[in-house]
Amino acid sequence: MAGLRFTVVDAGPLRPDKNKLVAFAQGTVSVPTTVGIIEHPKHGLILWDTGVNDAIADPERGDAYWGPGIRDAFGAHGFTREHAIDAQLKRLGSRPEDVRYVVYSHLHLDHAGGMSYFPNAVHVIQREEIRYALWPDPWTRPVYCQNDFRDLRKLELLEIEGDCDLFEDGSLRLIKTAGHSPGHQSLILNLPQRGKVCLGADVGHQRDGYEAMVPMPWDWSTSAMSMTRMRMKQMERSGVPVFLCHDAGDFSKLPSKGEFWE
Repeated sequence: MAGLRFTVVDAGPLRPDKNKLVAFAQGTVSVPTTVGIIEHPKHGLILWDTGVNDAIADPERGDAYWGPGIRDAFGAHGFTREHAIDAQLKRLGSRPEDVRYVVYSHLHLDHAGGMSYFPNAVHVIQREEIRYALWPDPWTRPVYCQNDFRDLRKLELLEIEGDCDLFEDGSLRLIKTAGHSPGHQSLILNLPQRGKVCLGADVGHQRDGYEAMVPMPWDWSTSAMSMTRMRMKQMERSGVPVFLCHDAGDFSKLPSKGEFWE
């Protein structure tokens, strides 16, 4: 669509043990948390995910906000107040109140942390995801931070079910990609000059694990994730590149620091 523009920021640099992202991997790894900033000619400023909440920049607040030990487990010590998405938008010349839509891949603590920054936006979430996030299984509970959802009932929500052409103009198409979470979705942008690109979010956490079909220990369903990855790989074979949220190599290929894809 003419006039559609896209850039990214890292709204949550992390340094966890790699085995938290790819089963049985060794060592630690520095990863970004990719947040997409989209300018739509008709629907205005749109965010794809919201990264990590600013509370995590402070050790004491962070432990109270995420829960004891989680900040350390995810290696969030390099995260500062300036990494939070509201601060990054201000540096780019926009205000949180300018955001018209916030679209979530899923509601884990590194994707929904900035939810409360955008009270004037429409928040777009898979219906299955929002229900699971509020009542997760015990073993997934640590990655659904209930503090992120404190203003949920004050927000305007658009709950969708399955694949969706968000504005019915082909510019932003959401596809349900369950596996990492029950209501995980990916975004296909149709840019006027570059063509289609897919923001795959957490269909894979590291490129090597994704290519080898190795699960992440936090994946809600490894069987659903296998089906999702086969769908993603078919998309790639058709010529649509898939970018992973937490892979540094993928992040480096996306536009950032004042650059846009159009």
